[in-house]
Amino acid sequence: MRHCVFFALFCMDIDFFLKILNIDSTSGTEKTLADVLVSEMSAPGRSVQTFDVGDGTVNVLVSWGTPEVVFCTHLDTVPPYISPSASVGQDGDDIVCGRGSCDAKGQIFAMYEACKILEAKGHDGFGLLLLAGEETGSFGAKSFREQHPGAEWVIVGEPTDNCMASASKGTKAFEVSFEGKAFHSGYPQYGVSAVEMFNDFMNALRSIGFPHDEVLGDTTWNVGKLVSDNPQNILSDRLTCRVYFRTTFESDEMVVNVMKNMAGKDARLRFGRRVVQDGSDIVGKDVAMWQKMMSVKALGGDSPTRYETLPGFPVKPVAFGSDAPQLTNFRRKILCGPGSILVAHRPEEHIRIADLEKAVENYVNMYEMLTGGR
Repeated sequence: MRHCVFFALFCMDIDFFLKILNIDSTSGTEKTLADVLVSEMSAPGRSVQTFDVGDGTVNVLVSWGTPEVVFCTHLDTVPPYISPSASVGQDGDDIVCGRGSCDAKGQIFAMYEACKILEAKGHDGFGLLLLAGEETGSFGAKSFREQHPGAEWVIVGEPTDNCMASASKGTKAFEVSFEGKAFHSGYPQYGVSAVEMFNDFMNALRSIGFPHDEVLGDTTWNVGKLVSDNPQNILSDRLTCRVYFRTTFESDEMVVNVMKNMAGKDARLRFGRRVVQDGSDIVGKDVAMWQKMMSVKALGGDSPTRYETLPGFPVKPVAFGSDAPQLTNFRRKILCGPGSILVAHRPEEHIRIADLEKAVENYVNMYEMLTGGR
């Protein structure tokens, strides 16, 4: 099935899009997709390279000449795998559903279609970079920046509704543990519940007034993993959770200070009514028992990032992360792609064919604007 778009005599190969959507590339398994794409994209006039990430996955770089502009997105998807289908959406538009349709196989497809148009128009000096492990910590991007000198421009594809991102929030992840004392639940006064300490921690975290950012809005956080494995009739002696922050230019350093100063016998963070700017102290009650029984391990993350924008494109900030901050081997960065982040990672993940068409047009125009049409 082909879908003709804005360029005369050029039609998008939707069957190829469905083909790559039919391949399960859940994080850790994306090498199968990489192998298929290497085979598909190998052709005279192109250089196709693979780079081992070190965990059984690979990055793929397809080059037309020496790239000055590199289109980039990721191979992996979040679980679970959902097979694709084509249908008509509620608004009457043609859509493609399935895992990765908008995050980020839609970007792979649109970028490759744009590369084929640029190739047909006689351009060179561009590339297509497909990275492993974005959904699990940008391991492919971190590996690639050590293996390749990069280029002047990288255009990173993520579901931004075909808007250019002016900025993206940062991320900070922490593993938080509480050590309690197990005891019969009929006599809780003789034990210490790690679950109750976790509740106190959550209430304290909610009380912190992270500053509002004029560009990126409010700081948000989520507990995405929670483990306390004990019978219902015994006070929990241990609870471990993951706390994941989406930080702004105003809060990025403060979040680190808050978590660093919160735990252990030397905890300096106190909870009350007022937060000082750097998060190093909060006026109020003395250090609580739960802080003394708590440990925090920083798991890393990214800082908030500003991006280049071009005239004639809609612009907005985004609240999600991407490989872009890790690609320090590129001098200038654009973040833009088809699809809505509001359906990414969801059972109903999908993308509009019209959005893919617009993305192909956008990517071709971006290259020609950045290079003067060379």
